[in-house]
Amino acid sequence: MKKYKMTIGYEGEKYRGWQRLKNSDLTIQGKIEGVLSKHFGENNEIQGSGRTDAGVHAACQIADFTTEKAVDCDALMFTMNKFLPEDIAIYSIEPVDIRFHSRFSAVEKTYQYRIWKASYPPVFQRRLVYVYEGKKLEVLKMKKASKTFIGTHDFRAFSSDKTKKSTVRNLKSITFEETDEEIIINLTADGFLYNMVRIIVGTLIEVGNGSRPDTEIEALFEDKVRMKAGFTAPAGGLCLMNVKY
Repeated sequence: MKKYKMTIGYEGEKYRGWQRLKNSDLTIQGKIEGVLSKHFGENNEIQGSGRTDAGVHAACQIADFTTEKAVDCDALMFTMNKFLPEDIAIYSIEPVDIRFHSRFSAVEKTYQYRIWKASYPPVFQRRLVYVYEGKKLEVLKMKKASKTFIGTHDFRAFSSDKTKKSTVRNLKSITFEETDEEIIINLTADGFLYNMVRIIVGTLIEVGNGSRPDTEIEALFEDKVRMKAGFTAPAGGLCLMNVKY
């Protein structure tokens, strides 16, 4: 039995997320497993580095699979890209140690959130951004507020998951890029909770448009109440950019 690592990109707009579902064939995992299993003539399951939500994109998702069949990585990648939908691509396939696990071996992930602020619509970027139509955002206020999130905290208030597992994460950095058309926010952490990035971004947007004082954020870590944090920013603006091992 040998294990292989795949690097994957996808536009998530029409999919119900990464994770395979019994009642839908519109998942990234399901589409890839379908082609992989047909190629090998066996039931091949893949393990992803994380379960991106419905509508979320990935520039660098990582997954792994095992097989006893002989694998020509270049030929397999050609076959996968030939038969996968045009909004899913396999960038590379390579052998890895059998102990490698796409999710549990990961030490750091980076997500990017894109906010479209221009007065005209994003013709070519429309599936990849959140078109913001509210009060003008003060990016300097958002940058200042973002510093409160840096470090190791209990992010329970910034997750839609009601898990009993630990919600403590180390958010290593939040950086901003601004153009005439967009505000781009990059977040890097040792791991992320369900909807964590989108709720943090929603909270920062509320600070930026003046509907929430930045002084409230620190108390959210103590309160641990989801409803007190900001809104969940739309999925379309979010993209998994990198997974580090």
